[in-house]
Amino acid sequence: MHWFRTGGGLYWAVFVAAFLGVAIWESLRPWRELSEPVERRWGRHALLLVFSFSLSAVLIPASPLLLAASVAGSRYGLLNRPWLGDPARWILAILLLDLMRFAVHRALHSFHFLWRIHQVHHSDRDFDVSTSVRAHPMEVILFHGAALAAIAILAPPPGAVLVQQLLSVFESFFSHANSTLPPWLQRVLGLVLYTADTHRVHHAVDVRMQNSNYGDIFPWWDRLFGTYVPAATDRKITIGLEEFQQGERPPGLVFLLKQPFLPDRQ
Repeated sequence: MHWFRTGGGLYWAVFVAAFLGVAIWESLRPWRELSEPVERRWGRHALLLVFSFSLSAVLIPASPLLLAASVAGSRYGLLNRPWLGDPARWILAILLLDLMRFAVHRALHSFHFLWRIHQVHHSDRDFDVSTSVRAHPMEVILFHGAALAAIAILAPPPGAVLVQQLLSVFESFFSHANSTLPPWLQRVLGLVLYTADTHRVHHAVDVRMQNSNYGDIFPWWDRLFGTYVPAATDRKITIGLEEFQQGERPPGLVFLLKQPFLPDRQ
């Protein structure tokens, strides 16, 4: 319960601080002008976030931190080996949980129905901090379930789970910023983290670009598996999906919830 109370409060504090920090950054140094008013985008995406998180909590009422605390002493946990010291367990836990998110994200692009779910995220014609929370409830549930399964198998230290979650939520907002870094800083940070310039490639209309840069926190998995593409600097790059480029007004919340079940657009 200690991990749940402390970690849960810290998670939401970082969530709010990171979102607001990135929102201020992109308002001061925008990458390009958005095609839709911010208040309309944020309102729709906030409602989707609340609905998705609420449904996930109802269907899978389990906390990754509580689960990690409950299995910490399990002799079946892959990371509970007597020859593994605490530093190694922490590092491996953070890396393997990040690898899990890479694998789930790649699966979302590899299987037709999963891709239909993930299209809700990719159909955004703009790219800003609110894009990070534009995810269908089934995608949120999938990632939540995968995280719980990975924790049950690995039995990672609860503290390592918390660190991974905090890094992940920060990176989610940071890598979706409608802003850009100075070239020298992009080169340095791009070695260890995903930046908006790097992740923006993944949101391009070009399907070849969409099938790249799947990573969540670290870019190393994409480099290892040959799916890494360097940062995009072209401000004229088209964001979104080809079949969702038409129409003056972006779809509303109800459409986003129904989107995976609608016929394919041509």
